[in-house]
Amino acid sequence: MIINDSNLRTIYTGFNGAFTRGFEAAPSHYESVSMTTVSQTAEEEYGWLGNFPGIREWLGDRVIQSLSTYSFSIRNRDFEATVAVPRNSIEDDRIGLFTPMMEQLGREAKEHPDRLIFELIASGFTKPCYDGQYFFDAEHPVTKADGSVISVSNMQAGDEPAWYLIDNTRALRPFIYQKRRPYTFVKKDNPNDDNVFFAKEYIYGTDGRSNAGFGLWQLAFASKAPLSQVNYEAARKAMTAMRGDQGRLLGVRPTTLLVPAELEGDGRRLLKTQINTAGASNEWVESAELIVTPWLDA
Repeated sequence: MIINDSNLRTIYTGFNGAFTRGFEAAPSHYESVSMTTVSQTAEEEYGWLGNFPGIREWLGDRVIQSLSTYSFSIRNRDFEATVAVPRNSIEDDRIGLFTPMMEQLGREAKEHPDRLIFELIASGFTKPCYDGQYFFDAEHPVTKADGSVISVSNMQAGDEPAWYLIDNTRALRPFIYQKRRPYTFVKKDNPNDDNVFFAKEYIYGTDGRSNAGFGLWQLAFASKAPLSQVNYEAARKAMTAMRGDQGRLLGVRPTTLLVPAELEGDGRRLLKTQINTAGASNEWVESAELIVTPWLDA
């Protein structure tokens, strides 16, 4: 193949198309458990996370709900993936060898938010959220109607692989995917680019800016107890009984069961079979959406 502007544009168009196919075909679940925020700067503050808004009877003056009780921020990070195509491969018309790599780049770009969110979830036992406690913790401070502070738990202890219940029915979610700049397909194929002039390589890649962080712990529950009907029922009861400040019932609805790949069988038996392992009717069938993701195992 003759290397000229026209052929390089054709190559880029083909690679970009492969990138787009990979991006569009890749599965993604992060939007089922997180809310996406659009960032306008290097770091975003989420001071409002300490407030869970609710309606009250209007007696006397309005009660203004503070949105700055806590200070919590998410700093954007830069991510990239790059592929070099040797000039000789273009001259020898062997571009087709690199098309699957560009498609894989697209898949990686689509899956990356999943990796960020689900790896964040798995770290919730050891990383703090806005109130200073670990995101999954037995001692989240909550103020009662009389002004006293009690500890509230959003976890079950145990030694088994962790599984999670999520309420994804609200605009606010337990996890945040913060998007600063979406992934795009880029190139360095100008004859004057150093990679071409010195290394005889045409470079293609993708890059973006984003990060993930914790949102409202009240909307997520984690368990390291065995994924059984008994423990699942107990986790659901704990979530639905969740109360916020002033003792107000939050109306949490566990709608999504999130499991790592090693618990897929347990999750399917719990939510997808009409008869349980004891031969009785399974009252929890279809009680939540099942999401299985390998990124919890990372």
